[in-house]
Amino acid sequence: MKIVIGLTGGIGSGKSTVSGMLAQLGAVILNADEVGHETLKPGTEAWQEIASTFGQGVVKDNGEIDRGKLGEVVFNNPEALARLNSIMHPRMYQSMKRSIEERQRQGVEVIVLEAAILVEANWTSLVDEVWVTTSPEATVVRRLRDSKGLTEAQALARIRSQLPPQERAKHADVIIDNDCELEEVEARVKELWRALHARQQAGTS
Repeated sequence: MKIVIGLTGGIGSGKSTVSGMLAQLGAVILNADEVGHETLKPGTEAWQEIASTFGQGVVKDNGEIDRGKLGEVVFNNPEALARLNSIMHPRMYQSMKRSIEERQRQGVEVIVLEAAILVEANWTSLVDEVWVTTSPEATVVRRLRDSKGLTEAQALARIRSQLPPQERAKHADVIIDNDCELEEVEARVKELWRALHARQQAGTS
């Protein structure tokens, strides 16, 4: 029985940590951010539409989309953000769908789709289970301050621009609490992995 796990969670909640652990255990990771970068390559349909919609000011001299400038344009502009999402999300969905199907044809048993906006973008139909990483706001603020050099105000702005954790949790089949020692997170992930394989075995017996 092949399975696709959707791994999601807010900024600084530990998605990448859990994703790395699952990769070490044998899962194949499909990262939505990387798919987004591919979708935005110069000359693609998405690139052309974004350049014409938001202007040459968001295009670098080398032809790439300046994600920083594009972010500044849409961050506090709901209409602009909705327009950007309408360009990117359907194309990313189709790309991820093709990638999942290709890997399953190759015999991959466990695929993890790591996507911060899995729920918001309505990509949950691509996965069989939703795993959500969580951490308290104060912990996330500290992580963002230490890792990205953000002020508390900047960190809170990023956190609160995303789907509230309690809303994301409503879609979860599994919740992984990341407000603990790394060894505890690893033990939890290994426990989930063993349970996952037990279900797979039961599904094929």
